[in-house]
Amino acid sequence: MVFLYNICMRIGVGQINTVVGDVEYNYKKILDFTEKAEKKGCDIIVFPELALTGYPPEDLLKSQTFISYQKEFLEKLKNRFNNIIIVVGFVNLEEDVLYNSAGVIFKDRIITYNKTRLPNYGVFDERRYFSQGNKGVVISTDKNKIRLGITVCEDIWYPEGVVTDEIIKGKANIIINISSSPYHLGKVQEREEMLKTRARDLRMFVVYSNLVGGQDELIFDGNSMIISPNGKVIAKAKPFEEELLLADISPEEATSQRLLDPRYTFLLEDYKPKYNVETYELDYSTKQKSEKIINNLHPPIPEEEEIIKALQLSIKDYITKNKFSKVVIGISGGIDSALVAYICTKALGKENVIGVSMPSRFSSEGTKSDAKKLCENLGIKFLEIPIENVFKSYLSELQPIFENKPWDITEENLQSRIRGTILMALSNKFGWIVVSTGNKSELSMGYATLYGDMVGGFALIKDIYKTTVYKLVEYINKKEGWDIIPRSIIERPPTAELRENQKDEDTLPPYQILDKILKKYIEEEKSSKEISEETQIPLTLIENVIKTINKNEYKRRQAPIGTKITPRSFGKDRRYPITNQFKNL
Repeated sequence: MVFLYNICMRIGVGQINTVVGDVEYNYKKILDFTEKAEKKGCDIIVFPELALTGYPPEDLLKSQTFISYQKEFLEKLKNRFNNIIIVVGFVNLEEDVLYNSAGVIFKDRIITYNKTRLPNYGVFDERRYFSQGNKGVVISTDKNKIRLGITVCEDIWYPEGVVTDEIIKGKANIIINISSSPYHLGKVQEREEMLKTRARDLRMFVVYSNLVGGQDELIFDGNSMIISPNGKVIAKAKPFEEELLLADISPEEATSQRLLDPRYTFLLEDYKPKYNVETYELDYSTKQKSEKIINNLHPPIPEEEEIIKALQLSIKDYITKNKFSKVVIGISGGIDSALVAYICTKALGKENVIGVSMPSRFSSEGTKSDAKKLCENLGIKFLEIPIENVFKSYLSELQPIFENKPWDITEENLQSRIRGTILMALSNKFGWIVVSTGNKSELSMGYATLYGDMVGGFALIKDIYKTTVYKLVEYINKKEGWDIIPRSIIERPPTAELRENQKDEDTLPPYQILDKILKKYIEEEKSSKEISEETQIPLTLIENVIKTINKNEYKRRQAPIGTKITPRSFGKDRRYPITNQFKNL
């Protein structure tokens, strides 16, 4: 075939799912993907940020043994391959200082770039561990015709800095960015637009390698991509799956684009560099290509599908990476436990999910039958363990102490705690991990019972608002082509069934109203007055919601971790003091 330019570089992006701390496993995966890339004729393969250690390694970085151990595997990559360049993330110990680094490996050489921008917001704590790099690195091949600027994750999010320095001072025509950028709603689009803007403004190719997989509460979506100098995505990997992404690019195209764009000339004249840039020449020439790769371009997926895939990968990785196999879920006959059961079944297989119904004197025939029907539809094991006898025993033992005080939330919470105890007993006896079913709306308002329905090893939907739960369930049934989640579950008014004729709206505002307030307050830090002006919701209602959110921080601190889905989740993202007298309304 005929190429438009003289040089064609075949890029491989190893979008891999690593395991934090399992350096040998990560190393073997890097070897496997590199072997595949070499067979495909790749000139270079690019792996994610901290691919050797897994991301984020957190306080493993305080261990000198761990640092030395992962460095040994980096050294093993030398001379393993003689005809491909490898870019891989690792931890670099240099003069008793740690850096988040990219290693460029070719034959017996390792060239190191240290990350210059360290995120220290939201879920990121990189300044706790790492120091900032102070120079750019450009790799030259093909007698200086290909010049690769090396960057790590956050470096590329800023229009001025090391990326521009590597372009202007280092004459790079391709920017390599290795990343471990976690997912939340809207992040995929935001990230892609940023990368396209950076490529277009600097008339460069961008090779972006992102991590995929679950790590505790974080989920990494992949969506690795290669972008041309005109800002067009020419290859993109699947979301939430491992993939070897391939593309052929001609670096000379960057030169052609720059000659046509006067802005690049103006940038050369006016730009003041921030970093020194070191250039390293490799004795490497791109391979001859007999035919050009047909680039993969996976189209965007609906938001509901995106969330479902994120949740499935999150629970699958949390269970398997922590050496569990089966999960147990309290099935109430309500919509939250139905969604959790569906996600777990799709992620882990029906043979690895157990649903447990624990009816009480307040459970309706409808919820009891729906719990069983759901488990039948999903094909999972179903257990029914009534709690009435245990509940009576509690009431009998406590009656002399309660001194005939009237029924209140105490007796309601007892039922929830009995159920929590049963689930944990099953967990202990059989080695099943309990997946709790509380959603973000409930956790925000403290509408949950400590040591009751909050028990578990993982809270899968703790960052999903109730209104989103309904959207996801409707999407699931439409996708499945039948009501795999029974219609009666969807249509029944939400209820905890801890007293006669109880409804969620007895205690909470309607979820359509509540979720609007929660998003504005938790994710956008809006005041009550701002929320009222923007939504026309009464100010007194908003103030009561905010007071309730703030006073229930103590509960959320004791909840299991769960998947981050929204831009601001409870936990690392939102660190609110429990002991606090500031009236933030």
